[in-house]
Amino acid sequence: MTNEPEPSSLASQTIAGFLDALNAKVPTPGGGAAAAITGATAAATAGMVVSYSINKKSLAQHQAFNVDAQGKLNAIRATFLQLGDDDAAGYGVLNALWKLDQDHPDRIAGWEAAVDGAISPPRAMVGLAVEMLELCEQLIPTTNRQLKSDLGVAGVLGQAAARSAGWNVKINIPLLPSDDQDCAHKAVDAQLAQAQRLCDAIETGCR
Repeated sequence: MTNEPEPSSLASQTIAGFLDALNAKVPTPGGGAAAAITGATAAATAGMVVSYSINKKSLAQHQAFNVDAQGKLNAIRATFLQLGDDDAAGYGVLNALWKLDQDHPDRIAGWEAAVDGAISPPRAMVGLAVEMLELCEQLIPTTNRQLKSDLGVAGVLGQAAARSAGWNVKINIPLLPSDDQDCAHKAVDAQLAQAQRLCDAIETGCR
């Protein structure tokens, strides 16, 4: 185990502080945190679009949907940040076991759970990004058209979050049991293809 201080949660950091930490020669934050921040930023950007659409007379027929969407986007944003913290914690556990001899009892006993702890957060981020992109596509006709460029940005960032998290899934797939690896690759590739389709639809709908 290392004696490095526990990283502060993503939600508690300033933008500058996070970027300084990401830039530093330390294990975390890393690509997983970058993916999480990107996803949270996408959700916040879409949330801004919704905020400018709620209580707008011309969109009164979409009021209930937009209010519900705002709540979902707030939850998605918070979940991305939590998954970023989970990703860092999972990496820390796996990295500690990685440094042990392969036949060390602690490594043997904890390896399977550690691999799951490392791959589960980015997997969840990919799925969450797809969920958010599906919501953004639904927001195209219900939100203020003057902010269509912002909704387009949310779509692009959402896809970027999915692709970024996908890299963190794929780097860990070789650690899974061999029988599970092909299925894991196919699952994440299918999600990333869906993210691409949704992003394309959002950008087309916002033109």
